[in-house]
Amino acid sequence: MLYHLDFQVEYAADMSQQDLFTIWVEEADAALGAKQKGIVVDLWKCVGMRRVIAIVDVASPDVLDQILLDLPIMKKMGQHVRVQVTSLRRYEDFAADLRERIDT
Repeated sequence: MLYHLDFQVEYAADMSQQDLFTIWVEEADAALGAKQKGIVVDLWKCVGMRRVIAIVDVASPDVLDQILLDLPIMKKMGQHVRVQVTSLRRYEDFAADLRERIDT
């Protein structure tokens, strides 16, 4: 199953930017490792924002939830990370469905 993940990262007033970067490096290593394994299809960092967008391919919503809970950034500062999750459908499947509907 494909999912679009939109991460918004904030940090507490008592956390330095350096502290944030230290955690984010660990998160980046995990994300790039997941990309090498094919779990992450691709990911992008939005310019000028603490926002990351990812497309992931996992077996179920349960697996996605487990992965999200285990991310380094969620373990260390999850209260400051908001993740919007959208389930995706392959466009080719949608187009085939449309064709079937007009052919009947």
